Amino acid sequence: MAKKTKLANVIPEEEAMVLEDERIKEPKKYVLVFHNDDFTTQEFVVFILMGFLRKNYEEAHELMLKVHREGKARVGFFTKDIALSKVQAIMLCCRQNEMPLKVTTEPA
Repeated sequence: MAKKTKLANVIPEEEAMVLEDERIKEPKKYVLVFHNDDFTTQEFVVFILMGFLRKNYEEAHELMLKVHREGKARVGFFTKDIALSKVQAIMLCCRQNEMPLKVTTEPA
């Protein structure tokens, strides 16, 4: 916090200091969403969840089943930049493995 000090030859109106609230706002979170399709294998979805999102096998398997049954599932919460970079990395891996998995982001 800033301190107010008196200086010689200062006009009284200039003595006041304005203190601003310096709280840092939390960045907005974004959700990674996996979408179901009829071609991407379940094993590949589990592989992606474990490799890119650091899920253990049980979590990855449960999320894969949720995607399969419900058509889509939220699989992770990140800041916008991290979410977008994860989507890029996952999509690159999908293309390299000829899998059409669709991954999107949306505000949390």
